[in-house]
Amino acid sequence: MDNSGYCNESFHSLQSGTSDEDMVEIAGATLDFSSTDDVPPLDRDYCSGYGTHGSGGDMLNGGTRLMDLLEEPVPGVGTYEDFNTIDWVREKSKDRDRHREIASKSKESTWALLHSVSDAFSGWLLMLLIGLMAGALAGGIDISAHWMTDLKEGVCLNGFWFNHEHCCWTSKETTFQERDKCPQWKSWAELILGTTEGAFAYIINYSMYVCWALLFSFLAVSLVRSFAPYACGSGIPEIKTILSGFIIRGYLGKWTLMIKTITLVLAVSSGLSLGKEGPLVHVACCCANILCHLFTKYRKNEAKRREVLSAAAAVGVSVAFGAPIGGVLFSLEEVSYYFPLKTLWRSFFAALVAAFTLRSINPFGNSRLVLFYVEFHSPWHLLELVPFILLGIFGGIWGALFIRANIAWCRCRKTTRLGRYPVLEVLLVTAVTAVLAFPNDYTRTSTSELISELFNDCGLLDSSKLCDYINVNSSKSSNELPDRPAGHNVYTAMWQLSLALIFKMLITVVTFGMKVPSGLFIPSMAVGAIAGRLLGIGMEQLAYNHHDWPMFKGWCSPGADCITPGLYAMVGAAACLGGVTRMTVSLVVIMFELTGGLEYIVPLMAAAMTSKWVADALGREGIYEAHIRLNGYPFLEAKEEFSHKTLAMDVMRPRRSDPPLSVLTQDSLTVEDAEALITETTYSGFPVVISHQSQRLVGFVLRRDLIISIENARMRQDGIVSTSRVFFTEYMPPQPPDSPAPLKLRGIMDLSPFTVTDHTAMEIVVDIFRKLGLRQCLVTHNGRLLGIITKKDILKHMAQMANRDPDSILFN
Repeated sequence: MDNSGYCNESFHSLQSGTSDEDMVEIAGATLDFSSTDDVPPLDRDYCSGYGTHGSGGDMLNGGTRLMDLLEEPVPGVGTYEDFNTIDWVREKSKDRDRHREIASKSKESTWALLHSVSDAFSGWLLMLLIGLMAGALAGGIDISAHWMTDLKEGVCLNGFWFNHEHCCWTSKETTFQERDKCPQWKSWAELILGTTEGAFAYIINYSMYVCWALLFSFLAVSLVRSFAPYACGSGIPEIKTILSGFIIRGYLGKWTLMIKTITLVLAVSSGLSLGKEGPLVHVACCCANILCHLFTKYRKNEAKRREVLSAAAAVGVSVAFGAPIGGVLFSLEEVSYYFPLKTLWRSFFAALVAAFTLRSINPFGNSRLVLFYVEFHSPWHLLELVPFILLGIFGGIWGALFIRANIAWCRCRKTTRLGRYPVLEVLLVTAVTAVLAFPNDYTRTSTSELISELFNDCGLLDSSKLCDYINVNSSKSSNELPDRPAGHNVYTAMWQLSLALIFKMLITVVTFGMKVPSGLFIPSMAVGAIAGRLLGIGMEQLAYNHHDWPMFKGWCSPGADCITPGLYAMVGAAACLGGVTRMTVSLVVIMFELTGGLEYIVPLMAAAMTSKWVADALGREGIYEAHIRLNGYPFLEAKEEFSHKTLAMDVMRPRRSDPPLSVLTQDSLTVEDAEALITETTYSGFPVVISHQSQRLVGFVLRRDLIISIENARMRQDGIVSTSRVFFTEYMPPQPPDSPAPLKLRGIMDLSPFTVTDHTAMEIVVDIFRKLGLRQCLVTHNGRLLGIITKKDILKHMAQMANRDPDSILFN
């Protein structure tokens, strides 16, 4: 059999022939987007399980039966290459056909009925497993990070695995003033020198703090670089891109899960200005992707798997903040691309299971799911909306400036030699952070503990410097203490918090985006909480000393509990987090679930909306959208409006100066011609036309399916040679007796590709791409094929209209 002339590509080598312009860097690894010039097709035929279309042309030369690839599935056909986009329409159609088949068979036998019930229940079982696994991992991360953070300051003699708080729990030798000190817990200076007093002891503690921080960060960046480059960063920009239909093999794999879980603990424990909340979303999605392989309908359908990943994103936020409802709303508002009502209920169930699992583990020993849970008891007054809105303005301004500064730093990292030395960068930032953080009590402690202290509503039993008020005679309970004059330690704490605010604002800019797992929720909340607490103390002292001013008169009488500084810290945290991420509804619900106070929803809403309005006025993108654009991911933002009056003919390819569009003809093509077209181009799909002269559109064929089908036919069908004709028609004309066996490939062709006319407004085209999740559509005029528009073309056109570099889409 003559099989000469076949191209070098095969099912196992589909990524050859790439070009340098189709590269993108994700998490320190260089990825190849060679197959994105044209994109996966829309093919309803695969959805029906390769059902036959007819028998015309089945007999060749009077007796030889022609193999039709529709008769049985060909391995690999209908699947997707790495760094490509799924076909939402085809995947949903496949699932509908699968569901119809199961429903029709369920009436035939009891076994089929049981199979139907198990298929319907499998989604809920999968949600249960995701919630259990993610909750258990989150509990382990919380316990480990708490222990390793305390390890930088000392060790427990009763057992090195105890953190500082657990070590002193059972001690009977603690005092009210120094409740965190007990004989069982020894600082490093005590272990080495036997004393905690003096300059040398301070230097020993200082040095050990810096050394532990450097060790933790070095281990984190080394593990990420060596075993799982995808484990670095927040993960939310990539999760958003994956949920929009993009495929990044390995980003949600078992190695990524393992390394991200370990290095997240190390990175948080190192004292870097980062949080674990964003990476926990990535961890939960990894759990979901791995567990999806246990269920056939999720393993074989990319669209169904993305529904599960949307629910997993809700699970991640649920275990991060102990906020199941906020997690579901976060997934709906911020992350998900396709979120049907069915996914809403399953997301809530999975988030609830994860929260219950974390609660049963009780990682903080206080029966709470987060370290900074707090309850306020004093009501707020209408006039306090003014400082709350001021905090919203501050959060919006800081969020917009932070995004610009962080993106500029990350772009510098990508375009300069700095990006070549990720380990050195992490060690330098860690060293600077540790050296500057140790002298200040509010930066030395973990960020979660800092937020907890800032949120705290001072009572008589609090020994914090922020609660060092001068007590006046009062018969009220500790929960209703009146406003009191601030003591000396309060003013000292305010100076330290001011320095901590500047430090956090600057160091977070260079920390987020390094090659270690790094979340942004906690650092953003810390900046806002510090600013809010400072403003709250100022308002409290102003009200105490000037209660006769018109702004306080009538609602803040002497001896009353008027101002709650902890509430201002909470509102400030919400404002800054909203300014950075542009979250609104989900942010308010998360903060509400953290505090458990219905009466504080209005201040939170006012701050969140003000923050978003101010930040949007200074820059339209949130931090995750900005990183998506920086990395050139093919993500079509649903929130971005398209208001330009351009037509499809202005965006489609080929342009006037370009070579003609590469097409396949329905009945005049040979195997050799098809292989040559595959070899000479990097397009991932080809339109099928009646002939080169008529250019009448017939369908669309995916490059991957074409390669696999030709290779399969050469191996399994007798007589297929380079001169064999390829037919995409249902019936074939009679062939000469001495002609080689033809190859019928109608089964791999999409008979109804999405098309628009050349005069269709681009505003409509963009809307179609967003709502249907298209990867490409064909442009016709009176039925004649003119060109093609891909998602990449639209992204480039939108960048050009916004005066941005169009080549930044999928840049190297």
